[in-house]
Amino acid sequence: MSLPLGKIPLPIFRDVVLKHLGTKLPEVVMGPAVGEDAAIIKFGKEYLVISSDPVTGAVEKVGWLALHVCANDIAVRGVKPRWFVSTILMPENSDRFALENICSQIDKAAKGLRIAIVGGHSEATPTLVHPIVVGCIFGVTVGGFYVTSGGAKPGDKIIITKGVGIEGTAILASDRRTVVTEKYGSSFAKRAELFFEKISIVEDAMTAVENGGVTAMHDPTEGGMAGGLHELADAAETGFRIYEDSLLILPETRKMCQLFGVDPLQLISSGSLLITAKSRKAERILESIRKKGIAAAVVGEIVKKSEGRKIVSRNSSTRELARPISDHLWVALNRKF
Repeated sequence: MSLPLGKIPLPIFRDVVLKHLGTKLPEVVMGPAVGEDAAIIKFGKEYLVISSDPVTGAVEKVGWLALHVCANDIAVRGVKPRWFVSTILMPENSDRFALENICSQIDKAAKGLRIAIVGGHSEATPTLVHPIVVGCIFGVTVGGFYVTSGGAKPGDKIIITKGVGIEGTAILASDRRTVVTEKYGSSFAKRAELFFEKISIVEDAMTAVENGGVTAMHDPTEGGMAGGLHELADAAETGFRIYEDSLLILPETRKMCQLFGVDPLQLISSGSLLITAKSRKAERILESIRKKGIAAAVVGEIVKKSEGRKIVSRNSSTRELARPISDHLWVALNRKF
């Protein structure tokens, strides 16, 4: 059976990827694990935090996304990203200007977050139809402090920032510009494409941890907010209860999902930070994030694993929140008009 597009399904990840992890070394505090965003390596008195991600479903802003999605994985540890390495794979017959466009995007994104680009590789690759950028990024803890995805406990509040489907909205506005413009007009397409500027969650995460009370953070990328919630609950071995009325779904995302026939909760969501926090600290965290001009909302709570993973609809009916099989970005990109 062929693998679905995008992230490897959880059962295969557990049965294949997690069974082939090389040598066990004592300094590896956290290696590959379900729901966790970055490795943690003991490095003297501090910890080195490392993450790697590819960008395969975008074309126009592939360099910009590559830097930011990797930086986000470090930020959810409560750590500032510092050093970036990239592998840039260009299609056959690409010219230097296409490569320069990607490199300039990475450069601009890195300068915005004060990240140094310290190495990498670039090449023209046979059989590729569009560029792929694979990034690897590093950060170092301060005082040995870090956050994991697995720290959530029953009773914790669930907070999200900005809105669901941020990255997917921007990619579709950019890479399917003609279709979007024909349906909703050029001003809508430009407004939706500006969602690329919302991709970073570094400020969201640093602001949250400064207030204390954060028990877990996660970056809901492939599989969207639904996938991110399941991954966080996997890591923490808990359930959750989410309220549909509280979810931040921006008008541009709703209309984009209607056009392409996809679920906003299953659309790639870099740009939204998923936080769990002790109940008594949740409002303070919300206020601090909002003071930075970043939208944020409490959307539910962590519950015991035995209580399941539910979403409460507008009419108060309750259903299991489906775990995405494949990110709905792939569904949208393959949609024929």
